[in-house]
Amino acid sequence: MSTAHVPQMQDAKATNAIGLRTATNIMEKWGANQEQIASTLRISASTIARAKANKQAAFKLDADQLDRISYVLNIHAALRTLFENQENVYGFVAMPNQNTFFNGRTPLEIMAQGSFANLYETYRHIDGLRGALW
Repeated sequence: MSTAHVPQMQDAKATNAIGLRTATNIMEKWGANQEQIASTLRISASTIARAKANKQAAFKLDADQLDRISYVLNIHAALRTLFENQENVYGFVAMPNQNTFFNGRTPLEIMAQGSFANLYETYRHIDGLRGALW
């Protein structure tokens, strides 16, 4: 590997860490515990703890992990579009939902099962609530 690629790789790892910290912070505001965060993002609790403790940390994440972080960020963006009230922005995913997909469960429960399909469907259903708001 040439040294020309090293700065780009370090930049990507630093960007990954920023995304991980941001997604973790959002999920904590949603009321997720460490196990739910780790399961949803498919990242170990120790990696999450290192990212939070060391702002200079850099991490190599795989495409699945990056996609999961992206969906958490997109769910947050959709909720910010839907709600002006911060309590709803951060509380919605912890509220039981009677929608057919959720069947009385919370969106957080669905996401924390760890399945990428469940995370995607949670995003799709929350994003769908926006209708023409986008």
